[in-house]
Amino acid sequence: MTRRGELLAIGRALFSDTSCDALPMDDIARQAGAAKGLISYSFHSKRGCCLAIVQDSVAGLVASAVSGLGLPPAGRVHRTVDGCLRYAERNQAAYRTIVTGGVGFDAEAHAIRDQVREVIVTTLAEGVYGRADVSAPARTALLSWVRGVEGATRDWIGRPGPTRAARCDPLVKTLGGTLRAVAVLDPAHPAPAPARRDA
Repeated sequence: MTRRGELLAIGRALFSDTSCDALPMDDIARQAGAAKGLISYSFHSKRGCCLAIVQDSVAGLVASAVSGLGLPPAGRVHRTVDGCLRYAERNQAAYRTIVTGGVGFDAEAHAIRDQVREVIVTTLAEGVYGRADVSAPARTALLSWVRGVEGATRDWIGRPGPTRAARCDPLVKTLGGTLRAVAVLDPAHPAPAPARRDA
């Protein structure tokens, strides 16, 4: 691992519980066994370090979430949910950094965090409806469901119990309920067969 990569890994762990504003860069340097100047050299500023940590975390989550692109629609949705859970399970601190206020109130950091939600919503829309350009009601419903998954996942990694598979199945089933609601609100977006009660 490069020194920059090491600093990012340490920063992800520390920022999961402490906002960027409250965490001295000295803590990262101390844990890395490096001079504080290395952080300034690598990231130019404390804010630059915060943004780099968020971007690094987001890249890993997105890669995991979209890893099932070659699967049929139902399998792709399941793979997307499982990919998010797998990432959260293996990278708990990084996941918290992405979905919580662990990076402070920086608007650019929050925009980066919102990008991962957009990618996941788009991946779901393509898996469910075969296209990314869905109606406003469908997009709102999918985004709300994604935010709910984030909360359920944080609860799961905060007090582990059920296996990833046991957690994944209920989340996929609640997506079915969301898709049925979308079909009522917007008949142009019918629920796919696996989500229909008569299937």
